[in-house]
Amino acid sequence: MTLLDLLRQDSHAFVGLSALVGLMIGSFLNVVIHRLPRMLEREWAAQCGALNEQTAAAGPLAAPYNLVVPRSACPSCHRPIGAWENIPVLSYLWLRGRCAGCRTPISFRYPAVEIACAAAAGYLAAHFGFGVTAVAAMLFVFALIALSVIDFDTQLLPDSITQPLLWAGLLVNLWGVFVPLRAAVIGAVAGYLTLWSIYWLFKLATGKDGMGFGDFKLLAAIGAWLGWRMLPLVILLSSITGAIVGVALIAIAKRGRQIPIPFGPYLAAGGFVALLWGAALTRAYLGG
Repeated sequence: MTLLDLLRQDSHAFVGLSALVGLMIGSFLNVVIHRLPRMLEREWAAQCGALNEQTAAAGPLAAPYNLVVPRSACPSCHRPIGAWENIPVLSYLWLRGRCAGCRTPISFRYPAVEIACAAAAGYLAAHFGFGVTAVAAMLFVFALIALSVIDFDTQLLPDSITQPLLWAGLLVNLWGVFVPLRAAVIGAVAGYLTLWSIYWLFKLATGKDGMGFGDFKLLAAIGAWLGWRMLPLVILLSSITGAIVGVALIAIAKRGRQIPIPFGPYLAAGGFVALLWGAALTRAYLGG
């Protein structure tokens, strides 16, 4: 019996392997979450230097910096992180949440992202069963997790994730994995234009920016994956969640009204809910 046969016949094996792969993907996403915004900042600085006729590669920008190099190191003592310190979740527990060199606390976000990816992968494997649909759903949700944390940290939704995610949704639905291709194309267009219209209406009314362009692209990507019929549910869920969290931050955390709140995590949460239960919620709402 091959591994594929085992995974096809034993749902528990598929769920377990999916969760294990999710842990490893979560470890990689921590690198993406930490480095991608800094890679973009370096790229922007290089472009500004070129426009100002300066040497774009001068100074610290000359050293390569991407998702592979340099080697991961402690941000406090700059001690290189060994392979045994990179085991998802287990290394964090073994080190008791502190750097092995300088004992500086390690953010709990690192194991949290790994656990979230593992839990999501395992649940999606159980929900969809063995097959392409489950694997595609995992890739979709992994991207949503990465975008959520990046947006929460930096208020950026990088094109290098949102745009490939949109095209991947159209490609997946070329074979109708989640919705027919027609619904996916309309979903991508409607997703972008909906938030684009809201943005300009708000700007014309108040003179302020209500959201970033990355939010348009994220909702377009969600529409490409889930189709246009899920967009009202995603917008409703994200708006309600965002409003509740925003009011809570103002009331409890004394956060000023003028401080922007990233909308990407709420769009991603709405997309996740719509992926799993969107059809049932829509039928319940419409009463049929």
